[in-house]
Amino acid sequence: MTANRTNPVAGTPYGAVRGRWENGVAVFRGIPYAAPPFGPRRFRPPVAPEKWDGVRDAHAFGPTAPGPPYSEAFGQYLSDPSVPGDDCLNLNIWTPDPAPGARLPVLVWLHGGALTRGSSAVPVYDGRTFARDGVVCASLNYRLGVEGYGLFPDAPANAGLRDQLAALEWVRDAIAAFGGDPDRVTLAGQSAGAISTGALLSAPRARGLFRRAVLQSGAPEVSDRAKVRRVVRRMAARLRIPATAEAFASVDRDVLLRTQAEVGRLSSPVLGGPAFGIVVDGDLVPRDPLTALVEGDAAPGVRLLMGWTRDEYRLWLVPGGLVERVDRLGAVALAGARARCRCGHDVPRGYRTLHPDAGTAETVGQMVTDHLLRVPLHRLADARPGSSYVYEFAWPSNRPGLGACHALELGFVFDSGDLPESRRLAGEGAPRALADEMHAAWVSFVADGDPGWEAWDATHPVRVFGAGTPVTVFGPRDREVALWTTDRAEIVTEPSARRWSRLRG
Repeated sequence: MTANRTNPVAGTPYGAVRGRWENGVAVFRGIPYAAPPFGPRRFRPPVAPEKWDGVRDAHAFGPTAPGPPYSEAFGQYLSDPSVPGDDCLNLNIWTPDPAPGARLPVLVWLHGGALTRGSSAVPVYDGRTFARDGVVCASLNYRLGVEGYGLFPDAPANAGLRDQLAALEWVRDAIAAFGGDPDRVTLAGQSAGAISTGALLSAPRARGLFRRAVLQSGAPEVSDRAKVRRVVRRMAARLRIPATAEAFASVDRDVLLRTQAEVGRLSSPVLGGPAFGIVVDGDLVPRDPLTALVEGDAAPGVRLLMGWTRDEYRLWLVPGGLVERVDRLGAVALAGARARCRCGHDVPRGYRTLHPDAGTAETVGQMVTDHLLRVPLHRLADARPGSSYVYEFAWPSNRPGLGACHALELGFVFDSGDLPESRRLAGEGAPRALADEMHAAWVSFVADGDPGWEAWDATHPVRVFGAGTPVTVFGPRDREVALWTTDRAEIVTEPSARRWSRLRG
């Protein structure tokens, strides 16, 4: 195939595709990596797409996986375009040199959205800046919600995760034709995409498909099978059908989405997590991913870049005025947080001692952030010293109340802050220098496995972006947990760290 400067053409295992040159970058959109997951393939594992003759145009984003739209409260901050159609298992590629032999590093991006929303068509994920800087960037769609993560007695679990695995296998087989090196692949994701990355890190079937991984605001975890099954049963009861994949496959797609939205309307990380999640299935996910990575031999030699934002919880609580409601609930909200974090009275008491001016919502939000993100990511880094890099994003949004909230770092990582969709979260006037610094760190990690600061070791270095000039802060050499960071990584040392032992467990 040719890398001509008018209409770049590249071959795939299923046929040739024609992209476009856009601002010096070759872009291919909507390439199918698996067959449409509907009709007889609904709720089944992905299968290869049918081959095509001739050259297929790859100029526009392909269909997105079905998912309910964001509520009005969240829609003012987050973009979630919808492209209709059945052929939703597709991917996009941005490359500076679509020619075999270029052997460029590759970034494969998994979008977030609580496994129920989101797509590769979100403008913030534009891969042109990575291609501009010498990286082949691929982003993909995967099945969401009950279509991707419903648990049924007559179908394999984790269909959406299986889609991601199929896309990685496609990258292994096809990316060289787009200028990429299949031996230099980095798998990256944010939020649900990071959770998915953690699951694939631990999956024996994914071994060898990538050599580096980025986990942004998401840690390896699995959902309780009984909880996911209860959600499916509640949907089945509303639909008046059996709780089987065969019965669900007969339901109109829009009806299924409305029912899913009704059943999961109170789901959030603070209230108890998403309605659907990755589960241990004895096959693709044979055991808890965090346990496999911390205590087992999963993903040998894979280097990790991982971290969080300072105020993750603000995106969960600010829309819809939940901060004020949680503050009014007071002790009731703290009791719920203790149940969510599986800890005793001493933990919120310790948070209040460290931050006496904080309201209930802030305390609850930071407790849940530590439970879901900081503590498990610290455990993961502790298990992989010398090959893990940890960061914190601390720049506060110019939008009122958001602080350094969940997903805010994306516009800086992708250097897409000039887009209106990035300004939904960041507001006007986001610092250009911070985007340059953060994007360059990610490019460096994808290229050679080193983002530019010290690897995790006994000193526990954390790179802080957005608190003035980016700095790396260090903890003491004894056992510690970084909890509730503010404008720097605040380290809680022994003996105080004993308060958090149940959170660590």
